[in-house]
Amino acid sequence: MVHTNITASDLGLRLERKERELFKWFLASYLFGKRIQQTVARQTWEVFMKHGVDTPQKIAGSSWQQLVDLLGEGQYRRYDESTARNLHEMAHELIRDYHGNLLNMYDCCDDEKEFMKKLQKLKGVGPKTSEIFMREAGPVLASV
Repeated sequence: MVHTNITASDLGLRLERKERELFKWFLASYLFGKRIQQTVARQTWEVFMKHGVDTPQKIAGSSWQQLVDLLGEGQYRRYDESTARNLHEMAHELIRDYHGNLLNMYDCCDDEKEFMKKLQKLKGVGPKTSEIFMREAGPVLASV
């Protein structure tokens, strides 16, 4: 079985230095970064997009139960309760510390390494999530 990485373009995203698209890719990376099947993570990301829950503000404005329901609709059931809690906390942290904007976070860092450390301080973001995100977002973020 050949394992291929899902890319931003596979999800219909055209990554540019625009917050909305970057956050959509970050959310996908967040879901793909967990121990869950890629097809389930993709399906769950598509559910979030279908319901318009595609910004930190919309995630933070959702209740824990609403997030659990979205994760369940995408079949992301193994970690739905903890992922909902972590997503909610991550969104609040991003809003509190960077006005809900990954570009703000990046712009206050000296380099990519510092940015990855800041990403990993967000609730539920580990090395795998930041690696997936930076695989495609890194070159876009650096193109200032």
